[in-house]
Amino acid sequence: MIKTADSAKVIERPQTKGISKPSFSKFLIYFFLILWSITTVYPFLWVVNCSFKTTSQILNNSFELSLNPIFTNYINAFEKQNILRSYMNSLIISGSVTLIVMLLATMAAFAITRYDFRGKKFVKKLIICSLMFPAFSTIIPVFKMIAKMGLINNPLGVIAPQIAGNLSFAIIVMMGFIDTIPMDLEESAFLDGCNIMQIFNKVIVPLSRPSRATVAIFTFLWSYNDLFTQIIIIRDRKMYPICALLNEISSKYGTDFGLMAASVTLIIIPVMIVYICLQKNIISGLTAGAVKG
Repeated sequence: MIKTADSAKVIERPQTKGISKPSFSKFLIYFFLILWSITTVYPFLWVVNCSFKTTSQILNNSFELSLNPIFTNYINAFEKQNILRSYMNSLIISGSVTLIVMLLATMAAFAITRYDFRGKKFVKKLIICSLMFPAFSTIIPVFKMIAKMGLINNPLGVIAPQIAGNLSFAIIVMMGFIDTIPMDLEESAFLDGCNIMQIFNKVIVPLSRPSRATVAIFTFLWSYNDLFTQIIIIRDRKMYPICALLNEISSKYGTDFGLMAASVTLIIIPVMIVYICLQKNIISGLTAGAVKG
């Protein structure tokens, strides 16, 4: 068999490209990101370091590493300030707000995105416009309502305003996600005999888990850090959440910088743990409804 010239040619495989050299723009981006990380992490590490020092050591050498740490500040935070009780109060308030907001926001978003009713556009605009009003502008009428209901020094007096304040944001996030869920899934469930509540529980709730996780994280953190509402509604020290307790320490024990640093560390650590463990859910939940296929 005679081989032609074309068949005798050796087919050369394309050479794989090597690792591209980093460009100057990428170098600048990573440089500023690293610089931003250092400026963000360093203050927290500085506070943790100061929490193992006495007040005199903080005033004289606050930036030196504590080679001989003392735990007196943490002992005083747990024994004298009873910080565990404040943790429990914060958990009750923030946990209740998070669960109720997730439930109401998911139901409201499902109704707005899936059903047509009179005044639907007005309701959507009203929800968006409600984000423009900060809590400071409504605290006086809210306080009067709470006082008339007898909820001063009651966790419900903080839970109710925080639910109202976080609900608009939660509904907007949930609407963006539920709007991307194909209607075919709900129609298939309806043909299989599911009613509205079954469709909501078996289709919408499981598929909207990333978005609900985002709502839960933001709602919990905002409720946990809401010092403004806490110090106005709650006056009894036994009912203080964790942020209100820190505010009292900073005013009553203004010269005890070691105790303040230890208290700040104990308050920040749970928030950081929650954020680090669930940061992927925050990103996926916020970007899931950004693009519609």
